[in-house]
Amino acid sequence: MLFAKKEKGQGLVEYALILVLVAIVVIAALTFLGPIIGNIFSDIGDSLDV
Repeated sequence: MLFAKKEKGQGLVEYALILVLVAIVVIAALTFLGPIIGNIFSDIGDSLDV
């Protein structure tokens, strides 16, 4: 029963690390795909301007 308290903190740290890793992946994906997505939306906006 002494280890039960430590496992709660460990789970919280694991979730925090997963959240940080997901955030890094999202930032990296947006950095690489940002200009491409911007061009797509720009093309759509240009085609709507009539």
